[in-house]
Amino acid sequence: MPIETDCNKRLNPCIGIAVHSPAFSVRALAVLFAALFLAGCAASSAGRLAEDRPIDVIDAHTHCVFNNTPEKTSGIIQSKEEYLREMAENHVVGAIAHTGYLGDFHEDLRDRNVVFCYGVGDDIDEAQIEASLKSGKYGCIKIYLGYIHRYAYDDAYRRLYKLAETYDVPVVFHTGDTYSAKAKLKYADPLTIDEVAVDHPKVRFVIAHCGNPWIKTAAEVAYKNANVYLDLSGIMVGDLNQYPKELVEEYLVRPIGWIFNYVGDPSKILYGTDWPLVDMGQYLRAIKRAIPEEHWKAVFHDNAVKVFKLK
Repeated sequence: MPIETDCNKRLNPCIGIAVHSPAFSVRALAVLFAALFLAGCAASSAGRLAEDRPIDVIDAHTHCVFNNTPEKTSGIIQSKEEYLREMAENHVVGAIAHTGYLGDFHEDLRDRNVVFCYGVGDDIDEAQIEASLKSGKYGCIKIYLGYIHRYAYDDAYRRLYKLAETYDVPVVFHTGDTYSAKAKLKYADPLTIDEVAVDHPKVRFVIAHCGNPWIKTAAEVAYKNANVYLDLSGIMVGDLNQYPKELVEEYLVRPIGWIFNYVGDPSKILYGTDWPLVDMGQYLRAIKRAIPEEHWKAVFHDNAVKVFKLK
């Protein structure tokens, strides 16, 4: 019985179905298509089951401005109750929370394994920052590149990097797109962090938002420098359920998959949401689709424990 192998013939040459009669070919195709359909359904179902499987999560990028008002992009109520509810529902067993400038919007949530980053504005009070790090009130430093019109390598920050080294805490940089028209994007380019990482090799640096939209630059800086990490927060914001699924895949899932593969080291990637700009559960399920399941424990939990010295 002959085997069709010509790409111009009616059967897929890679499958190599035996052809004896037109009736047989129709039946064979029907069986083939049914098998492929069922296989696709099974794979889709398995993917959904994996997305919904609970895992312990550290959210490495949140904001705790608990003013009990809806966040303008997501509509999420900015309250401690909502924050803790979303953490509980999504097995978030710890988090990093970023304050505003001068360390405002701080809450003592150490009993919930939440570590606060001291946000640095135009005015830098080194003595206050050092005292806050020494006391354990804060466990990292946040520098708002773009919002503050200084480059990461500005002399104003060099003393802060020394403090980070002394107290063994990481420095997180806002990078990429900003939430303010008054920000200047040239300062938020993640490429400038390469210089800082080289000059301060004993400090752990985190590029927030993967430098979005300059994700390739951010990925290269993390790939090159052993002391640089990427957090996955804020690549998309708002109610993800209101976006067409193909847009979530194009602008969130696929870019993060590319970053993960380019960096080539699962230990360099930290999961984060940028709550309350996005629902914790929606973001978690989307990012699970971008990261191979065998690396979930590292990306969603262990890496943040190591970088931020969480429990």
